[in-house]
Amino acid sequence: MDSPRRTSSSGGVPADPPAAGVGAGLPKMVEDRIRWIEPEILAELETELDGPELARGFARDYAALWDQRFSRLTAAVQAEDRPEALDAVISLRITSAMVGGIRLSVLAQALEDAIRRSDFVHGQALLTVVSEHGVSTVSELQASYILKND
Repeated sequence: MDSPRRTSSSGGVPADPPAAGVGAGLPKMVEDRIRWIEPEILAELETELDGPELARGFARDYAALWDQRFSRLTAAVQAEDRPEALDAVISLRITSAMVGGIRLSVLAQALEDAIRRSDFVHGQALLTVVSEHGVSTVSELQASYILKND
């Protein structure tokens, strides 16, 4: 029987991502509680940026840059370029968290951990899950925040 996962204070997000399958390894009931985009985080971003206009602009830029950001990350991981891969994955992790993409941020942390260990085989396996979650995160961000508020 699986032991219960510790969670962070961010809406039930696993404090330590599942080891091997990340994403696909999230228990269904945990995965169901973690939204693609956490609206509370976007509300905090609006407050920090003194209004929704700058926050929406940041979210729009995040969505527009997804393909470029993921391509850069993929190229660095496949080339086993540790400094470039770390730069790309840290950028992805932080910006995803800023727009409320906690699922994606957790996966990016798992990928960052693999890169720091120079485990590029595991890193390449994680890229597929990161890609799927990234596309879903961007789609939800556009539908529930960017387009809804434009």
